[in-house]
Amino acid sequence: MSTRTAVITGASSGIGAATARRLTAEGYRVVLTARRADRITALAEELPGARAHALDVTDRAAVDAFAATLDRVDVLINNAGGAHGADPVATADPADWRTMYEVNVLGVLHMTQALLPALTASGDGTVLILSSTAALGTYEGGSGYAAAKHGAHAVAETLRLELCGQPVRVIEIAPGMVRTDEFALTRFRGDRAKADAVYAGVAEPLTAEDVADTIGWAVTRPPHVNVDLLVVRPRAQASNYKVHRQA
Repeated sequence: MSTRTAVITGASSGIGAATARRLTAEGYRVVLTARRADRITALAEELPGARAHALDVTDRAAVDAFAATLDRVDVLINNAGGAHGADPVATADPADWRTMYEVNVLGVLHMTQALLPALTASGDGTVLILSSTAALGTYEGGSGYAAAKHGAHAVAETLRLELCGQPVRVIEIAPGMVRTDEFALTRFRGDRAKADAVYAGVAEPLTAEDVADTIGWAVTRPPHVNVDLLVVRPRAQASNYKVHRQA
């Protein structure tokens, strides 16, 4: 049997890069995609058998062209996403909402549609959608991001229904507070003080490796086992808006 292939979006940093390392350790040949070609190229050089392909998941023509270059796909990790802004509904910038919807929802749609034939042909395909606890509950200042992640959650639930009986399973992983190098910094437009305040006093937020470990576990279950939805939070976080912070 040929080496199983996993396509990972948003693989240039954070959870995507950590997942690439984890799946390589599990014996997968990983195909790394992200807009920042230099980063995924450098990562591919350190992972045996890895391949890098610069890709914007919101560009459907580019996604289709990428799909045509693949000889097989067994696993699709829809990781590309992100948050922009933390403004209330009354003053939020519609452009931020549009950006979040295009990446977190339409990006998942483009990649899934383009690779679904190959995933089905594999006889044992997995579509994994990385959503967020924001997909399951709201919080002040998070309306745009929550709306986008609710959309990703709806895609996962609906796709699972539509593929019932087909050799493709649909897994959703919904992380809570994860401290990575870029997520909060991007959300607050480079304001380091605001980004750091998100994690202030939290002894151990999740790391990218924690989430990658969860993804690795889920996709390596026996083919008949489907992890429909797995919510993972740090112990200090009881909900999106209740977090224990040390003085």
